[in-house]
Amino acid sequence: MSITFRRAIRENIGLIIGLAGPSGGGKTLSAMRLAKGLCAGKPFAFIDTENGRGKHYADSFEFDHADLSAPFRPSSYADAIKAADAAHYPVIVVDSCSHEHAGEGGLLDWHEEELDRMAGDDWKRRDACKMAAWIKPKMDHKQFVSRLLQVRAHLILCFRAEQKVEMKKIDGRMEIVPKTVASGFSDWIPICEKNMLYELTASFLLTPEAPGVPKPIKLPGAVRPFISLKDPLNEQVGKDLAEWASGTKSAAPPGAKTERHEQVERGDALAHDTSKPAREAASTGPTMTAANACQQFRLSESVAEAAQLMNQWMAEAHSAEDRQRVNAAFAEAKQRLARRK
Repeated sequence: MSITFRRAIRENIGLIIGLAGPSGGGKTLSAMRLAKGLCAGKPFAFIDTENGRGKHYADSFEFDHADLSAPFRPSSYADAIKAADAAHYPVIVVDSCSHEHAGEGGLLDWHEEELDRMAGDDWKRRDACKMAAWIKPKMDHKQFVSRLLQVRAHLILCFRAEQKVEMKKIDGRMEIVPKTVASGFSDWIPICEKNMLYELTASFLLTPEAPGVPKPIKLPGAVRPFISLKDPLNEQVGKDLAEWASGTKSAAPPGAKTERHEQVERGDALAHDTSKPAREAASTGPTMTAANACQQFRLSESVAEAAQLMNQWMAEAHSAEDRQRVNAAFAEAKQRLARRK
């Protein structure tokens, strides 16, 4: 087999963007707005698992619609996306990808089907077969992810999110409280295979308190300059990403200050300012919360930077739960940065 190398240039990169969130977070509208910017005025494809709800936006956006129904096997999603790609749509929106995991015939249902096939009603045998029953579903999911990476069009995948609860001991009593995600911003848990959102180019959490405003789950440095973490995702963001992916737009030059660097610098200044106004700003400012600490850890580009942030944030984590959450986010950041080496 002959292998040929040539100088790498950025051109015709297919983006895969994930948007996760509960109802009211603005997933579908944000996906539509991004798609409109990405496709440069051409119609995009919309694969709908929500019984035609995407058509609610037919008067506001130009797109071609297709329904995807149960069983929601990973291969069914892959075939639908392949059909849209073969039709040369510049952008493909899938709403929702969560059915691939938790919908009728999705990964969880498939696992139960495999358990029924292997063990029937023998509950002892079912317990022994739990891991083996994942072989076929997980294999199909991995093939689905691999096929996503071969798509030429830009992909926008929407995922539902739900709140989960857990039992915690508070003041000597066991209470039911919302479950927090160690590396996240809130207790919203995306409904998908656990690694799915990290397989994509970039992924974000959208929540009802700020519809459409992205909270990064995965945000590579190359596309970070085009994403505002304070404003809703819109057509201009899609346009900027499309220009970057095609090679016609450059990211911020080395040394340029992004929004994240400005936030960090503001935090450093507050940390060294002992005046009363500064202390009040530190206690109420948007960079001095455990949630933002988790965000900054995910955007850190070195262990040293993460460690500096860790020292700063731990001083602002007022509860044991916050400290535990920030510690877990810091540990995850170190593991992520170590894998880069």
